[in-house]
This record gives sequence, C-alpha cells and structure tokens, in this order.
Amino acid sequence: MIWEFNPDFQITLNSDPDVCSGFTTLSASVILPVALSASKTISTVFHLHNTSATRELSVYLDDQRLLHECHPTYLGVTLDRTLSYREHSTKTAGKLQNQNNVLMKVVGSTWGASANILWSSALALCYSAAEYYAPVWSRSAHTSRVDVQLNSTMRLISVTLRSTPLPWLPVLSNIELPALCRKAATDKLVEKIVKYDTRPIQPDILSPPLLRLTSRKPLWLDLQPVDIKSRWRYNWKSAQVVDSHLVCRPTIRQPGFDLPRQQWSLLNRVRTEQGHCGACRRKLRLTVARPRRCLTLSNPVLGQN
Repeated sequence: MIWEFNPDFQITLNSDPDVCSGFTTLSASVILPVALSASKTISTVFHLHNTSATRELSVYLDDQRLLHECHPTYLGVTLDRTLSYREHSTKTAGKLQNQNNVLMKVVGSTWGASANILWSSALALCYSAAEYYAPVWSRSAHTSRVDVQLNSTMRLISVTLRSTPLPWLPVLSNIELPALCRKAATDKLVEKIVKYDTRPIQPDILSPPLLRLTSRKPLWLDLQPVDIKSRWRYNWKSAQVVDSHLVCRPTIRQPGFDLPRQQWSLLNRVRTEQGHCGACRRKLRLTVARPRRCLTLSNPVLGQN
C-alpha cells in the first residue's frame, strides 16, 4: 500500500515466487508461495491530494502494465481514493432501491401485502444488504444515501406517506433506526475483537494510533457499547412529533400490526395525521391546485343620477 507517491513513480514486479517473497500465505505454519497473475491483479493508490486525483500508478508485472482501478472492491466493500466510502454508499443505495421495487410489487398484489410478510421480506432483502460490513463504512459522511432508501422501506411496511415525520417510521415498522442498526453491528464486532486476543487487529483497537485527520472517525473513537432499545426509547421521547403520546413503548409491535393492509394503512394515517387529504395531495404534487376566483363587487347604481 502506497500513501505518498510521485507522478513519475514506477514499480516493477516479478511473478517468480522466489522474488515475490512478500506475497505469501500462512496456512498451518507452512509458507505457501503465491504466483501473481497480471490479468487478475490491479493497482490503486489512496491519498488526499485532489490535484492528483486522475493520475495513475505505473505498476509493471513481467513487463506488463497492471490495470489501474480507481474504485477497487475488497471483500464486497468498494474503496475510493480518500476512503470516504462514497462510492460504496452509492452502490448500496442502488441495490436497496432495486429491492424496494421488488417490495412494491408485493405491496401491489393481493397475496402477500400484510405487514408481517413485508417486515420479514424487508429484513431479508434490504437490511441484509444495508448492514453488510457496516462497521467499516458506518462512520462515513455519505450514509444518508443508504438511510433514504431504508426510510422508503419502512414506509412500505407502515403504509405511510412521504410527509410522515421520520421518527414515526421505525415505530410503526418495528425496525430500529439505520444508525442504531449500524451501531449494533459495530459493537458486536468490537466485542469479538476484544474477546479473542489472537486477532492481529486487537492492538489497533485497544492501543490505537494518534488521530491524523480530524475529518475521519475511526472505529476506536467510539468503543462504548450502546443499548439499542434504551437509545430508541430516548430518541422517541425527545422527538417532537404529533400525537407521540399515543405510543408509550416504541420498541414493540404496535397494535394493529396483524390487521389487513387496508385497515393497517388507515390506522397509521390516523396516528400520524398524514393522509390523502386535499392539502397533502397538493403538497405532494398529486393534484393540481385549483386557481382562486377573484370576486368583484359592482354597484349598478353608481354613476347614475
């Protein structure tokens, strides 16, 4: 991995296992040489120098230049030049949008539109993809792109409109906030790292290096575990939404979750006071606002003698 580079810098490698002694794999205390393949090997560079964003490294393997990849994928996570995970958040949001389209087809049918089926389908299709390797990119500044699609998923479950306040969505769909889900996945990973001292990442977590960039939020800055249920209840009590007193326990399934979809939709729209009224339809641009008529008063006697 190269962090600082010269634009004219070149690297020459050799596929001979004896020469590439650094590219080895330990398996049962046996060193196995790894032969590099020029067609399957790529080069990339990580830096914060914006003026050199389009420059590429010249890495040669057996006199063949390796392909330079700006956004390489490692273990399913798309990396970028500054490690901001913007590209990964964009790809994940695209996947979630496709999964939401599948859920919309289920919602529009008559054979599987209940809240229970949508809830289990959303966890399997959407949240499994959204939480994949979440501890790596959960502190990125671009997670809002993923949250937007997850909010759409919760609207499909709760059958609410876009004008519904966001604090209502986790309560009615019985799914934690996306930020709390990512925090739970991070706490679970940290617990495993601390428990097993044989993992090489443990010294980096327990004895972290100095913070070099204030814009980055590494994993070791927030190692305090959080009770997701307690934080969820606290967020609900502090939320300023209409009729929040109707829900005393936001972490459980609300009454009416097993109702048919039509009754479930009507109940939630009464709770949130957001329905297909004339004002909401004009706000969502579903109808054209009627022009107002100007009334004029005339006096037929005026001007007569």
